[in-house]
Amino acid sequence: MKSGRYIGVMSGTSLDGVDVVLAAIDENMVAQQASLTWPIPVSLKEAILSICQGQQLTLSQLGQLDVRLGALFGDAILALMQKEKLQPQDVVAIGCHGQTVWHEPTGDAPHTMQIGDNNQIVAKTGVTVVGDFRRRDIALGGQGAPLVPAFHQALLAHPTERRMVLNIGGIANLSMLIPGQPVRGYDTGPGNMLMDAWIWRQYGKPYDKDAQWACEGKVIIPLLQSMLSDPYFAAPAPKSTGREYFNYGWLERQLMPFPALSPKDVQATLAELTATSISEQVLLSGGCERLLVCGGGSRNPLVMARLAGLLPGTEVTTTDDAGISGDDMEALAFAWLAWRTIAGLPGNLPSVTGAREASVLGAIFPANPRHNQS
Repeated sequence: MKSGRYIGVMSGTSLDGVDVVLAAIDENMVAQQASLTWPIPVSLKEAILSICQGQQLTLSQLGQLDVRLGALFGDAILALMQKEKLQPQDVVAIGCHGQTVWHEPTGDAPHTMQIGDNNQIVAKTGVTVVGDFRRRDIALGGQGAPLVPAFHQALLAHPTERRMVLNIGGIANLSMLIPGQPVRGYDTGPGNMLMDAWIWRQYGKPYDKDAQWACEGKVIIPLLQSMLSDPYFAAPAPKSTGREYFNYGWLERQLMPFPALSPKDVQATLAELTATSISEQVLLSGGCERLLVCGGGSRNPLVMARLAGLLPGTEVTTTDDAGISGDDMEALAFAWLAWRTIAGLPGNLPSVTGAREASVLGAIFPANPRHNQS
């Protein structure tokens, strides 16, 4: 078992920064030691957003974007290594999720694409990288997502308490940790993505800090009902989604029958959409005693309050209260998945993704031996 220090890197669908986490990992422990968030340049963010909505681009443009993202990830990792005074030989491996630009796990040729050239990261850092985590699961008939429920199970499952872990990133995903049952989990739908997209278009702000703008508005019930009628919400699990589906174009289509709405009322309704679509799935799955929330949405007081209101009898809290930073959860998960891959252990849960079997995930991009002696 290749125990030691690992780095996890995650830039989620919300595109609010590159999260980098350092952790000591072995078969009994995941101990976070440091973290930082590295900014994504606006030009790069806008280029990624356009691809995720199906905008045409040349192979040259895609290749350049792949390299630029890989270099950005490498710079973020180097910043953490320098802050912690780490040499390449001090880190066993980096787990890099990459940036999802398209996720289509159904159809004649199911596929998913994460970009951010891992060779750039190895060249910059001198550390072995594990990447491309999702495609093996899809090759085995799975959704390729979500992958974090296995990590949630390892760290947060309780022997008697019915728990669910909710990650509210750009997309929201739920892990169901019910004693005596196989772990289940899936994407419930939009998390922060539509709220972020709306305020970005209206005011050029990356997100609605503390839900201040949404709190000024009121929920438009007919709009909320129209949004909730989207077939994704009623589709059975396993299921997963992303920005290629719940994007600004989707929101524009929903708003067409409502031409005169106040922008702040739209924001309030989007917050309610996130809370309602999540709470409905919690209840349809049998409910839980404790809902542990992580991701950027765990810092949204309006969404958290609405979840508590829509789930009476459930303690709604953050994973911080269980000892794991809600901001770093996903990056930590990919450090752990890198450890699983290096150790030759499976990283997916067929009960979650629908894959035919559990499998080692990812591709290993080895560092030159002189750099990585551990």
